Amino acid sequence: MDSFKDKNLSNGLFFLELLSAVEPRVVNWNLVTKGESGLSAMHRVGSAGNTSNSVRPRKEKRLTYVLNDADNAKHCAGINCLAVLKSSVADGCDYLFTGSRDSTLKRWSLAEDGATCSSTFESHVDWVNDVVIAGGNTLVSCSSDTTLKAWNCFSDGTCTRTLRQHSDYVTSLAAAPKNSNVVASGGLGGEVFIWDLEAALAPTSKTSDATEDECSNGISGLGNSLPITSVRTIGSSNNISLHATQSHGYVPVAAKGHKESVYALGMNDSGTLLVSGGTEKVVRVWDPRTGSKTMKLRGHTDNVRALLLDSTGRLCLSGSSDSMIRLWDLGQQRCVHSYAVHTDSVWALASNPSFSHVYSGGRDLSLYLTDLATRESILLCTKEHPILRLASHDDGIWVATTDSSVHKWPVEGHNPQKVFQRGGSFVAGNLSFTRARASLEGSTPVPVYKEPSFSIPGTPAIVQHEILNNRRHVLTKDTAGSVKLWEITRGVVVKDFGEVSFKEKKEELFEMVSIPAWFTVDTRLGSLSVHLDTPQCFSAEMYSADLNIVGKPEDDKVNLARETLKGLFAYWLTKRRQRSGSQASANGEVPSGKDISARSITLSRGEVDGNVENDTVVYPPFEFSAASPPSIITEGSQGGPWRKKITDLDGTEDEKYFPWWCLDCVLNNRLPPRENTKCSFYLHPCEGSSVQILTQGKLSAPRILRIHKVVNYVVEKMVLDKPLDSMDSDGTFAPGLTGGPLQHPAVGGDGSFRSGLKSWQKLKPSIEILCNNQASYGIRPSTFAHNVLSPDMSLATVRTYIWKKQEDLVLNYRVVQGSR
Repeated sequence: MDSFKDKNLSNGLFFLELLSAVEPRVVNWNLVTKGESGLSAMHRVGSAGNTSNSVRPRKEKRLTYVLNDADNAKHCAGINCLAVLKSSVADGCDYLFTGSRDSTLKRWSLAEDGATCSSTFESHVDWVNDVVIAGGNTLVSCSSDTTLKAWNCFSDGTCTRTLRQHSDYVTSLAAAPKNSNVVASGGLGGEVFIWDLEAALAPTSKTSDATEDECSNGISGLGNSLPITSVRTIGSSNNISLHATQSHGYVPVAAKGHKESVYALGMNDSGTLLVSGGTEKVVRVWDPRTGSKTMKLRGHTDNVRALLLDSTGRLCLSGSSDSMIRLWDLGQQRCVHSYAVHTDSVWALASNPSFSHVYSGGRDLSLYLTDLATRESILLCTKEHPILRLASHDDGIWVATTDSSVHKWPVEGHNPQKVFQRGGSFVAGNLSFTRARASLEGSTPVPVYKEPSFSIPGTPAIVQHEILNNRRHVLTKDTAGSVKLWEITRGVVVKDFGEVSFKEKKEELFEMVSIPAWFTVDTRLGSLSVHLDTPQCFSAEMYSADLNIVGKPEDDKVNLARETLKGLFAYWLTKRRQRSGSQASANGEVPSGKDISARSITLSRGEVDGNVENDTVVYPPFEFSAASPPSIITEGSQGGPWRKKITDLDGTEDEKYFPWWCLDCVLNNRLPPRENTKCSFYLHPCEGSSVQILTQGKLSAPRILRIHKVVNYVVEKMVLDKPLDSMDSDGTFAPGLTGGPLQHPAVGGDGSFRSGLKSWQKLKPSIEILCNNQASYGIRPSTFAHNVLSPDMSLATVRTYIWKKQEDLVLNYRVVQGSR
């Protein structure tokens, strides 16, 4: 399992990803026997939506937005994969491609004095696990979102095609350097597929918005189905058979045989031989042209994590969680050498061009160079993080770890023997305990290099978070120990506290407020991912005065999710209006101000929010920055999940790409039916008090109603000691009140308080509102009693922190002595 999740198909138990890449044998089973329902929909993308034959209620699509306050030209999570593209011309620029746990890939233009991020490839919605280059300018990546994606290496980062065939996380890829058409993929579902890229990436006969609903193998793209014309046809000597029909499109060759997860793949230069390994502890060998098995190699005692074939396909190197490296002769079908170099899992292998030396790294934080013939080995460097991937480049080697930075080390790639001439080497044993015993005896070798020759820095990943009670701020801590306070309705860091105690800062920022949990957060991608699910995301409201919104009545109720969605979709709406306006102008029509939706939303099931029916303004507490825009991760009615920056949306996306409830909210001001947003309570005189009984029935008010409004209500009821003759048509008081129908400006026809009550312009008594013998003072200051509750406390806050009971809230009132 290591850095991934493994799945036991027989009993349905799932392992969760561990950022520290923990081995299965040390996993705490109290943490990992959690069912699939414990994983978020974003990460278990296969469970999103509903099948046509299902009788279960439809599950609405989630909308996630990912925040990042750092430089977009840097990764913010561990680097899972590397690929080097050498320039085909003299003095040309070489490129390094990196794939990260932050779900993006980046292209780095390499120069002697530095590296520049020249493009970010953003479309995957989960960890990018591997990347290969095929045909010189086609980049293929795979992800824990179960997809493969194809990109033009030199593009601006637009995904040209998404390939959906795997049922679980796709962990590894292999390409044939001399056959640009062949790419193999393997994953946790035990599946291995061999793809003919020319067939897989060919333009479909459908329109450009063909989706996986229209193609059974799920080959789809988001608004872009451009063909990749650079991949050449497979020669007749190594032709991959096509499983394609006119109606269903291309289907890759399946290499069937793995019963458990696949972690590693390797392929020879011509693409005629494929090796795979995983949790079955064996190396399987395949003919990728037919998907047939040719042999099975046994010897490792734990997961096979890395595989490497020489150019001819005769020799194979394997690295395992048993800490061993093995050299296999495929012609003899046996292990010819084993190397006890590491003291822990081997996760990454790379060789020099002649396949005479191997570089290896893994969980023991160490990078070794081993002479395969003499068994001589030397420690090149040690890292602070486990090594995940290696990539040779000229006389250096790029090293990727669970950290977000990438380093290049000077390892004399063209003449590895120069390194051994420095001394400090040892002879690798053939049993893993040999190397482990040497380490325990204090004979750990000294690394040759202290510092890398070249580094591409990343930014620290967020590893801890806490949603504060105000439900607008999230406190985070990153791998550098820095504690920050985020305002998630704007996507910005409002305070960087530096390296302080996370626990103490959390306690310091505690507020006694109660607001419904309208969003959830995770930091799996190294940054804050904020998840909105309907209808619960629409449960939180605040008064405009509490949000300091200028230009709105202070007692207007503001739905936090709605305003946040307006802010996220503001750029999209602007481009949509521009497109609508240009199309109308071309037809000689004048577009109306309300004509912002080219296609009507027919699935609307909510009610129009009357307070904001014509309110399309994005208010400051909900404005997202264009300088550091969040990315949206979501799924529409067709196709699979996708990811894009909010500023990169072009206005053409519609309900096929966005969840219907998001569009219904943004375009039509329509909110879905929500749970009761009101709080029921009783208002009684304090026991033993001589004040009059004002009400006997149950009252109802918005949960966000402040206690000072209740004070005002009691004061006015006392001052108005008889009913008003001039009744408001909707002012009937709550049911259950004895006596005649009392009308009151503070009460609506449904018995609920109105928040817009103005201060009474008469001499008033000072009133205290109590709950569980704790008092809240209003109107006039008082020196009486202890535990005074703030008049700004809401009914929900009183119920949560003071009442603390399931029964309806009971509030008591009394007159402060001598106040009349």
